[in-house]
Amino acid sequence: MVFAMQQSLGKRWCKLLASCTLTWPEVEIHIKRLRYQSSVAQISFPHLEAFVRGGGGGGASKKKSDSITSSTTDLFRSGPSKATSKEMDRIDHLFNQYANTSSNLIDPEGIEELCSNLEVPHTDIRILMLAWKMKAEKQGYFTQEEWRRGLKALRADTLSKLKKALPELEKEVRRQSNFADFYAYAFRYCLTEEKQKSIDIETICQLLDIVMGSTFRAQVDYFVEYLKIQNDYKVINMDQWMGFYRFCNEISFPEMTEYNPELAWPLVLDSFVEWISEKQA
Repeated sequence: MVFAMQQSLGKRWCKLLASCTLTWPEVEIHIKRLRYQSSVAQISFPHLEAFVRGGGGGGASKKKSDSITSSTTDLFRSGPSKATSKEMDRIDHLFNQYANTSSNLIDPEGIEELCSNLEVPHTDIRILMLAWKMKAEKQGYFTQEEWRRGLKALRADTLSKLKKALPELEKEVRRQSNFADFYAYAFRYCLTEEKQKSIDIETICQLLDIVMGSTFRAQVDYFVEYLKIQNDYKVINMDQWMGFYRFCNEISFPEMTEYNPELAWPLVLDSFVEWISEKQA
């Protein structure tokens, strides 16, 4: 970098710089500062000469040089940090519009209002995707930290930007590399009680329709129908939930020729496949 700067300045500049006590980094920073302030590519020789002459000599000039260098460095550092601070202020302002003032949380009522302003039903999968992006831990609630995390990642510091970000968020979630994580998150998000490890059948059926219905419509319809008529299972656990995701991605439907009950499938899926086979016969 220093060599490149020397080459670009030429002999006249280098002779001038050799006569002073300033270092190359100090001169380089000043040149960048001048270009930043004036928005021009070339810096005049008289301008740089005035800077160098003022910075050469004894201790007082050295202090002046340090001051210039420090202020220039601060100039470059403060730009992005100020922009980030303003962005976070707008994100917080948006949070406060929907947060409960007593709990400092966006609660179910606040989420319902948010959905209304976004013109999205509160049961829309994109709201669940938004919770996934925030890494929200408690169903129906967003903390300020979660809100900041999600909206900063989406670069959405206003309601209109958040609304425009939802289609891109859906594309992101539906990528194969992300969807399995989102699918698992959807189950965990519905664990509303401490130490809860399973979800009742009715809720599972609703969740399957929201999360998987648009991608695996036939499999979801059949599985929901089976879950509603069977009497062996009152709840579904994470292993069974993920097993159905694997089933949808690995087994052709409705043929199911690849399905082998001898492999490590949850028993509920063995029963489901047997039920379909009898239904088709």
